[in-house]
Amino acid sequence: MVNAVEAFDAKHLKAAEEIPAFRPGDTVDVNVKIQEGNNTRIQTFTGVVIARKGAGVRETFVVRKVSFG
Repeated sequence: MVNAVEAFDAKHLKAAEEIPAFRPGDTVDVNVKIQEGNNTRIQTFTGVVIARKGAGVRETFVVRKVSFG
């Protein structure tokens, strides 16, 4: 089982220079691919990174959207 996970990570792992460095507190633009029926579009929003968790391919981050008002 562990070998299968490592093989998946190796296949989908991007080079370190392809992933930009960012930390909690940084402002980032996030592109979200949205599929509605047969149409696909990319929606962009700006937010502040408030957390990062995990490492490698399975790393996640939380962004708080910056809104006016």
